[in-house]
Formats: sequence, C-alpha cells, structure tokens
Amino acid sequence: MNDIYEAILETRKVGGKAALATIVSQKGSTPAPLGSKYLVREDGSTVGTIGGGCVEAEVWEEAKKVIREGEAKMASFKLTEQRDEDGVMEIDGLICGGTIEVFIEPIISYPTVHIFGAGHVSLPLARMSKMIGFRVVVIDDREIYANRERFPDADEVVVSEFKKYFEKFVPDESSYIVIVTRGHRHDGTVLGWACRTEARYVGLMGSRAKKNIIYNELRSKGIPDEDLNRVSSPIGLEIGSKTPQEIAVSILAEMIRDMRMGKKGEK
Repeated sequence: MNDIYEAILETRKVGGKAALATIVSQKGSTPAPLGSKYLVREDGSTVGTIGGGCVEAEVWEEAKKVIREGEAKMASFKLTEQRDEDGVMEIDGLICGGTIEVFIEPIISYPTVHIFGAGHVSLPLARMSKMIGFRVVVIDDREIYANRERFPDADEVVVSEFKKYFEKFVPDESSYIVIVTRGHRHDGTVLGWACRTEARYVGLMGSRAKKNIIYNELRSKGIPDEDLNRVSSPIGLEIGSKTPQEIAVSILAEMIRDMRMGKKGEK
C-alpha cells in the first residue's frame, strides 16, 4: 500500500496525472478485499491491484477516462458473464458471483509557480504561494539572492542562467510563471520563451511603458500578438498595491482567480 502513496506523491511532484481506484463496497465472492487500491498513471502504467483479470482491465479503462475528464466517478462491476439491464458491467472470466463498487478519483498535480527573479517581490510571493498550496521554484543567476537562507519555504531554489533553465523545464497546464527579474533584458528573455509554452499562467511585472518596450522588442523578433496577449501584464489584480508584500498579494490573487475561475474570472 505504501508504494501507491509514494507513487501518488511522485506523480504530483513531477506534475503528472493519474487516477486512484479503491474498492469501497463488495457483495458475495470477489477477488480482492475491501479497500484495495489501484493507481493508473496517464501513461498507462499502474501500481497496486484490485484483483487482476478482466475486472482490473475494465477499471483501467474507466480510470483513463477519469484522467482525461478530471471528474471522480463510482463504477459497479458484477463478476458474472454478461451486462445486466441496468448497465452494470459483468466481467467475463471472473465468475465469482460477487459485485464490487469502485470509487475512481483523479490525482491532480499541485500547481507549481516558477518565479524568475529572486528580488524583493519574490520573497513574500514565494512564502505566500507556499502557504496557499503551490509548489514554489525560484530561479535566478545570482547565488547571493537565490539561496536557501532567503527562500527557506521554496521547494526548489535554482541558480542558473535563465536560458539554461529553459532547456530542462517544460511548462504544462499546471505551471504558473511569474517574471520579476532585475531588468528589461532578462524580462524580455524569459517572456519571449514563456509566452510560447503551455504554461497556464504567465505574468510580467512592470509598468505599461515597460510592457510596451518589451512587447515591441519581441514583436520585432517574430513573436505574434496571439502569444503576447495571453500574458498578464502589468501583473496582478489592481488593488493599489505599493509595497513588495502588497504586490505579492495582488499577484497571488490573480493566480488564484485564474486557477479557480479562469483567466477572465468567469466561473
């Protein structure tokens, strides 16, 4: 059983998807005890068992649907040879005479915020993001700023040139990218890469004048407005924020709104 829990943690850590099937009810003779668990990953690999055979194959198919749709479901399986009038699945090859109910739930990765730049706004943003439940990764090319002493709550603190970090990080729909580097040049470098990824959220800190300068530079390099328009800039919700802590609150509020309600705040 511990292997399943370890696999769930690892799946969430790497940003993967999976579904966990648990036998929650059974009647009659069945191939596995109540509470048995079976983890199905997005790539089809599995951990654990709920009895093997055809019933497990059927649960695997249902689990893949749960992964795709992101919604939990209850499925009933009758261990006989046919499908009954009510549509309950009756599994060939396991004529145990029993019935099981399996609860299949999606395993969703923790969203990860990648904070590019380890300056004064990043400190409260990293701390607050961790409190909310985000995984937090801070990236900067200056070790004097990007270190464990300054960011004790971060899951990862990476000292790297930004372009080198791009080579090993592939954003997905659970990725949030916040660009708060120390200057226009670095902001433009990160934004030119980030806006063309699959990241769910990309935000750029700065004034509208700064935004226009960076956007025009990127347009001159062939980056289309379609990619730039998905960026939140100036970053954060408009709350009149002034201090680093207040700016961090506005950024985090915008990320939460995006996570819960979508980009435009619509349910």
